[in-house]
Formats: sequence, C-alpha cells, structure tokens
Amino acid sequence: MADKNIEGRDYSRAEAAQRLRTIADELEEGEEFDVRIENKTITLHPTASIGFEVGARERSSLLRGSRESVTIKLDWKPE
Repeated sequence: MADKNIEGRDYSRAEAAQRLRTIADELEEGEEFDVRIENKTITLHPTASIGFEVGARERSSLLRGSRESVTIKLDWKPE
C-alpha cells in the first residue's frame, strides 16, 4: 500500500528556503532522514543514487492572472 502525504500552505520566501535547506541538510547527513508533514513525521531511507527532477511552469491567464511554479522531485527504491 502506498501512503501519500502532502502539505500545502503559504510560506514567506525565507521560510520556504529554510524548509528546503533543512531537507537538503538531512538528506546529506545520514542514512535516513525525517520529513515533517503537518502533524506527522515520516522517516525516509534514501539510497546512494537518487533520481532528481526539476520542473518549472509559467501560466498566463486573463481571468486568473499569471502563475509560476517549480516542482522538485527526489525518488529512489529503498533497500
């Protein structure tokens, strides 16, 4: 069974950058790391090789206004 946990909320630019730094630091430091999503902590076990994907989207709409987004995806098969 696959559990999908997603947290969506607004952060300041500094808060968003700090959240990314925390994840990056934990990924680099050890064999496992924790990701906190709302009131749940998930322990992940990344392998030495990690798939890394970055996507950017620009949308322009007369009715809804312009919108930009960046998606960062890391994935691996735990051993």
